[in-house]
Amino acid sequence: MTSGLHHVTLITRKVQQNVDFYAGFLGLRLVKRTAGFEDSAQLHLFYGDRLGSPGSLVSFLVWEDGAPGRVGEGQAGEIAFAIRPEAIGQWLTRALRYHVQVTGPAQEFGEPVLRLKDPDGVIVKLVGTASLSATAPFVAPDLTAEDAIQRLRAATIFTETPDETSGFISRHLGFSEAGREGAVRRLVSEAGDAIDVRDAAGFWKAAPGTGTVDHIAVRAASRDAVLALKDRLQAEKAGPTPAHDRRYFFSLYVREPGRTLLEVATDEPGFTLDESEEELGRTLFLPGKSEAERQDAAVVLPQFGLPGEEREVARDLPFIHRVNRPEAPDGRTLFLLHGSAANELSLLPLGRRVAPHALLVALRGRSLEEGVPRFYRRLTPFTFDQADIRGESEAFAAFIEGAIAAYEIDPDRAAFVGYSNGANLIAATLFLHPGLIRRAALLRSMNPLDTTPTADLKGTEVLLIEGQSDPYRKYSPELEKDLRAAQATVSKVTLKAGHLLTATDPPTIATWLDGLDPAD
Repeated sequence: MTSGLHHVTLITRKVQQNVDFYAGFLGLRLVKRTAGFEDSAQLHLFYGDRLGSPGSLVSFLVWEDGAPGRVGEGQAGEIAFAIRPEAIGQWLTRALRYHVQVTGPAQEFGEPVLRLKDPDGVIVKLVGTASLSATAPFVAPDLTAEDAIQRLRAATIFTETPDETSGFISRHLGFSEAGREGAVRRLVSEAGDAIDVRDAAGFWKAAPGTGTVDHIAVRAASRDAVLALKDRLQAEKAGPTPAHDRRYFFSLYVREPGRTLLEVATDEPGFTLDESEEELGRTLFLPGKSEAERQDAAVVLPQFGLPGEEREVARDLPFIHRVNRPEAPDGRTLFLLHGSAANELSLLPLGRRVAPHALLVALRGRSLEEGVPRFYRRLTPFTFDQADIRGESEAFAAFIEGAIAAYEIDPDRAAFVGYSNGANLIAATLFLHPGLIRRAALLRSMNPLDTTPTADLKGTEVLLIEGQSDPYRKYSPELEKDLRAAQATVSKVTLKAGHLLTATDPPTIATWLDGLDPAD
């Protein structure tokens, strides 16, 4: 019987905390890790039972260090997992042991319910029920089969139009009303799981972001059934109904009258399409036809460790940043500073091409202009806020010192690679904090300081990479002169390029670095 919930997809801000909660505390199995279906720079994780069965699945789009959303009307807001009724006490004890706050048990629709919050603040309920059959519960090492999560129990929609929302789900998705409690009506599938529709009239509107539910997916018998539903929805003028082949299932999306996003997805071909049952969730699947394209995709995705595995915990430092550790480190570190209107992911592919075995530490600028990050404020394209530069340089210096201690970085083998706005902050820091940065590759850079302080840069190696047709190139000679006057060792390369980076930048930096460490 094909009926009921397929999966629920949410958005998380911190992948390691998410894995620790869902795979560690809840004991679910990570059954698939892949780049996002819509955005290859976005990690997408699926947790579920031992087989990754539809009806057991919860998935997360990872917006690492992304902006929080707001739970509200027009969105799903709670998820519930089924456990055996006699396991309620064990889960209370487990929550205490894992330092997870829990309330309950309280009765909801005649079932005992524990209420928790995941690290992003999403309400997660554990419901004691014997009314659902489980396909293949996953038994984590510190759980018993009797205590393990069985499958999804329900998901809750907040809507200001509960009649229309309930009617739409009943007409098209195979659920029927089975009861009401207060402002909530329960719609149950033939499989026994549920969508709870809460009357949220007067509640604030939802806003997308981390800590929210992106969509609820329900099951369809086949691709033909999905396409037939698409025809019915179009005849009803239900709004856009895009259909997609998601590799592991075929699906369409639609918004119910209260604006919550719903997906209708097939069971087949399933997650064993490209991994055996034993290997589920171990391989990261990436887009791209070439190995270089896949490497570029992999390096921008946040790294994590499953329970019992080594993990990288980002430290609380003055700048939001991403750390990427190579499989076979060689002791080098690259600090990466992006250009205007980019972010900490922008230079990671370049960094990995420059130094395949280096630790990468990529920063996000803190000065926002028109909603996009920079490392300091501009007054015009060629003049800059001097107080902001000095303040951000001070924070950058504190970041460097903190990162060296936190990530066990050898400062003698650390190089700083910056592009445009990021390169200029590195240049300013060279003069304002001499000796802190010993190797710097500055791409399409200029000296942003109106007054350059006297500094001793003896022993500092600097690579300047200009673009032949870069409009900023006319400012580069002054930076070169100031660096040489401070006794830095300066190498300069002019590429057939403008201000934008090209494929020749990474090998140019790599050749320079290899010359500094000829034995590597």
